Amino acid sequence: MQGRTKRPLGELFGLKNFGVNLTTLAPGAVSALRHHHSRQDEFVYIVEGQPSLVTDEGDALLGPGMCVGFPAGSGDAHRLVNRSDQPCVYLEVGDRTAGDNVVYPDDDLTAQSVEGGSWRFLHKDGTPY
Repeated sequence: MQGRTKRPLGELFGLKNFGVNLTTLAPGAVSALRHHHSRQDEFVYIVEGQPSLVTDEGDALLGPGMCVGFPAGSGDAHRLVNRSDQPCVYLEVGDRTAGDNVVYPDDDLTAQSVEGGSWRFLHKDGTPY
């Protein structure tokens, strides 16, 4: 995710149940591969800039003060793309529910949360990377 900078704010305060990141996307950068979670909710609040939200329904331009949420298990794959010539800054909040699985519908990739907060990455056929 070249051009993406995350500042993990939640850890600074010892938060254990959810994470908070202050994320900056340089022009042309993306937040992540398009994905959806089985057990973890996600919330994004735009602070600065105008990223495009890319979901299963298509693209939508966001701006400062706008927010979007993705309930666990919705199946709505999403990501932000900064197609502008200015940086985009946003807060992303996600819970840390154990047993989460992530699907990346556009890529040969899935992820499984493992004990300790790390991730195990697999091909869609189940073979490990």
